[in-house]
Amino acid sequence: MATLAHRKNTLFNDPIYGFIAIETDLILQLINHPYFQRLRRISQMGLSSLVYPGAHHTRFEHALGAMFVMQKAIEVLIGKGVKIGAKEREAMQIAILLHDIGHGPFSHATEESLLHGVHHETISFQIITLLNERFEGQLDLAIQIFNGEYPRKFMHQLVSGQIDVDRLDYLKRDSFYTGVTEGNINTNRILATMNVKDDQLVFEVKGVHSLEKFLLARRLMYWQVYLHKTSLASEIILVKTIQRFKQLVEQNIEPLEEDHLLYPLLQKNAENFIDKKALLHYLNLDDTDIIHLLKTWIQHTDLVLKSLSSQLLNRDLPNIKIRDTPFTKVDLAEKKIKLAKQKRHKDISSYFVFDGSISNQTYTSDESQILILDKNGAIYPIANAITYLDFKQFSTPVTKHYLCYPKRFNSL
Repeated sequence: MATLAHRKNTLFNDPIYGFIAIETDLILQLINHPYFQRLRRISQMGLSSLVYPGAHHTRFEHALGAMFVMQKAIEVLIGKGVKIGAKEREAMQIAILLHDIGHGPFSHATEESLLHGVHHETISFQIITLLNERFEGQLDLAIQIFNGEYPRKFMHQLVSGQIDVDRLDYLKRDSFYTGVTEGNINTNRILATMNVKDDQLVFEVKGVHSLEKFLLARRLMYWQVYLHKTSLASEIILVKTIQRFKQLVEQNIEPLEEDHLLYPLLQKNAENFIDKKALLHYLNLDDTDIIHLLKTWIQHTDLVLKSLSSQLLNRDLPNIKIRDTPFTKVDLAEKKIKLAKQKRHKDISSYFVFDGSISNQTYTSDESQILILDKNGAIYPIANAITYLDFKQFSTPVTKHYLCYPKRFNSL
């Protein structure tokens, strides 16, 4: 069985894993490509640094880390007799290396406003396809694995599944940079228990408690970090800031010149990025562009755009209440009445007073569920191995509701 020799002349020093070796010239070329280098300027955790000051790590670091975890997973599986060819090994690493290449500025925070609601994975696929054209078809196999079209299912499951190398990296990495120790998982133990049976990814029963810790860590990280109320408020404000600018453009209040940073993305024909020009322009945008816009808009004559930009740049964020039951129309109206007392705020209350919901689902009990391999070779869902945990509760989406409103109504 062919294997790939490590490139001894190209190493990345990672604070989580130590040295990460680049195994092939193609992988190195992809890392050095401008589309991938752009990830150095895309925050891994959006605006979470407003809550956790150390959370300034990037999608670039995460992508390299996920590739390293994939390398280790491949080595474990090969050691257990799973045949993985040299081209497959390279393609698996490329698939995970490029899995987040479609993220926009501040990661998820701008998806709704800049991507027209198109999920970043769809954009990632479009960008990988574009890269494949430029690399003359060398990414064909990686694309098949990325899309789940390759017959060996476990390869796609390692890229995107209940316990994939993406999650194994970002939980450990985000825990490290935020200082939230509840998210620190035993990645090495989980990797060591990986196996393949009937072309499906399984986990040996001896690692069941590490898997349990993984599930608990994921749940805690979502509520404590990813859906933290201050992070949530800041990301919504960023979305509303861009929405306000778009509204001013549509009302011809704000002229949109062709050299504007957002020009190609605000054109109606850019929907779903069918327009290749819009996609290429999107690949030039990163966090610094949004910060530049906010610093420009803080001087704007429009009260809403100016105020929202100021909230983000100066971390003067609105109050946000979160509870298990939805807020009523009365709750919303009470806050809007306070704002409406000033005549100039008659038509803009939705930018400053708004409600919504957030949801978290720890585990999905479907065909992609976590499978346990016991010592007798039998395979069964993890719920059968950890009987003291309520997997029905784990599998039920938990929804919470929020209400945002200004801290000081008379300051707007």
